[in-house]
Amino acid sequence: MDKIKYLSRIQLFQELELEELKQIEPVTPIRVVKKGTIIASPHMDSKILYLIKSGTVRLYKLSGSGKELTLDLLGKGHVFGEFGSFTTGSENMYAQAWEDCVICKMEQPQLEQILREHPQLSLKLIEIISNRLKEVEELLEYMAYGSVRRRLLYLLRKMAEKFGTNWTGTDRRPDEDGWIQLDISITHQELAAMMGSVRETVTALLNELTKEHIVRRAGNRKPFQIHWPRLVHALESEE
Repeated sequence: MDKIKYLSRIQLFQELELEELKQIEPVTPIRVVKKGTIIASPHMDSKILYLIKSGTVRLYKLSGSGKELTLDLLGKGHVFGEFGSFTTGSENMYAQAWEDCVICKMEQPQLEQILREHPQLSLKLIEIISNRLKEVEELLEYMAYGSVRRRLLYLLRKMAEKFGTNWTGTDRRPDEDGWIQLDISITHQELAAMMGSVRETVTALLNELTKEHIVRRAGNRKPFQIHWPRLVHALESEE
């Protein structure tokens, strides 16, 4: 594994020069995490920041009855965990590898050392954490107050933004036909768990959105495709 190449693709370190990347390489351990592995939990040391280089991580909580409630899926470039007085909104949650992942793990002393030596990264880190907290706040608002249809539309929008494979241009526009394909496999049951709903309701809603030409799928095991302009219009209509 070319560690320097992986570091250069992590959002926090993208603006560093090659020599700077070589300097931080010894204190930024990167490891491959197998699918299903618990990366972080409320019972583990919380003063750690994780950066996702590749793969997908699921954040979830346990209900009083022990049921897993999926709160978010994070992809390449996202961060989770906490350090010092900073948090990314994932404290008191479990983080599990949704698929095989490459993760950069930094404990508080390591991160503090990097920020002292490269102070320009402090503003970048604050930007990343601020965007993450804004996303968490928006997610909780939709989950608490939105109708089931609105919640599903919102989740599809967030997944298209995070895991869409065919955005074009620096301003991330969909292709001319408007369709975005998700580079993630997710079932109706998993969507229901993220929405606080049941599989039957999600299946009925997805059938409805298919008839409206907002979503489509080439087959049961194929990834979802989302028509971005129709999705945005449908979500705005739910406001």
